[in-house]
Amino acid sequence: MEITKPQTPRAWRWIPTLYFCEGVPNAVVVTLSVVMFKNLGLSNAALAYYTSWLYLPWVVKPLWSPVVELFGHKRRWIVTLQFAMGLAFGAIALALPFPGFVGPVLALLWLMAFCSATHDIAADGLYLDALPAHEQAAFVGVRNTCFRLATMAGKGGLVALAGALIGLTGGVARGWSLVFVLLAVFFGLSGVHHQRALPVPAEGSRERRDGRSVLKDFVEAFRSFFAKPGIGLTLFFLLVYRLAEALALKMVEPFLLDPRSAGGLGLTNEQLGLSYGFFGVVSLLLGGLLGGLLISRHGLRRMLWPMILAMHVPIGVFVLLARTQPENLALVGGALALEQFGYGFGFTAYMVWMMKVAEGAHRTAHYAICTGFMALGLMLPGLKAGWLQERLGYADFFLWVCVATLPSFAAAALLKIDPAYGRKA
Repeated sequence: MEITKPQTPRAWRWIPTLYFCEGVPNAVVVTLSVVMFKNLGLSNAALAYYTSWLYLPWVVKPLWSPVVELFGHKRRWIVTLQFAMGLAFGAIALALPFPGFVGPVLALLWLMAFCSATHDIAADGLYLDALPAHEQAAFVGVRNTCFRLATMAGKGGLVALAGALIGLTGGVARGWSLVFVLLAVFFGLSGVHHQRALPVPAEGSRERRDGRSVLKDFVEAFRSFFAKPGIGLTLFFLLVYRLAEALALKMVEPFLLDPRSAGGLGLTNEQLGLSYGFFGVVSLLLGGLLGGLLISRHGLRRMLWPMILAMHVPIGVFVLLARTQPENLALVGGALALEQFGYGFGFTAYMVWMMKVAEGAHRTAHYAICTGFMALGLMLPGLKAGWLQERLGYADFFLWVCVATLPSFAAAALLKIDPAYGRKA
């Protein structure tokens, strides 16, 4: 274990930037890769299938978390992985202009995702090691906000920037190459910054552990997780609560970008970045903040059904948008903001339940396992989302997404929650 004693001002030097760096690769996988491949002419079925596989490193990251604990300091892992992600982004920039770019770019994106998932393990571990309990609680809001700001920068700023660069350079591949050059430079500078800013382990503070003891703890963490009471229902809830979102997630950007003749709304990258990337993420953040406040006041059990309804009912706006194809950008942006606010509000219940499941010994490992199942619940439906949309069309596809909310309602109805859980004493 790393033992460090940074003061709060020093923590302000690294926590915001560290969690911003954690959020950027997530935005690249969830949004940028989808928009980029759409701009470059891939079919909806192909781009959904390929980009869904990019979630795999986050699904299986608990399997190699002991490696981060056993070999080297978490600080060294973070800095090295940020430089590695910078190199991966730079290589993507070089590969995009060439024919046959799809395979190499996907391989590099997968490498970036692997580095990012490992970076998450090290970053969260350093956060727990470097801060006392009261400072951990104080900085939870900071780290979550910075992660969301990174999402906003990726889904909003970089998508809009790509559209502007495509116009300036006259080529889709050239425009996107420049975006990835920017990402490469950003992660290179981040590595330099965190080399100086991250807390340094105290001399002799690292607990030396052999591989056998780490392996024993690793096996025990998994055994105790799957031995939890009601674990089958918990896994069902983790896998299906976001089922509808997993289907919709891969098709929202293609729907907004596709021409009206193909059933889409015909937005430009700049309009997409403003409406869905900026205002959508602001609404998402506000919904999450309100959700956390209400759970702290009323408890998870009382708020679960309002939250699951808020998360799933607004999906119907996509059915209306697909059937009416409005041209008013303010109307489209308002509908997207409403859906994202509801999602942010409802997703809070999911996060709080994962924290509940992770309580007890091996809390960090159990939370990582929960996030792995969360990523699996996003990856599997996404693999076929594009195939399904191409056969149904956008309007009927989003109607099917509404039907796909039913398993999550069933899972929520079966949960047994202490009425006091989550409520502030």
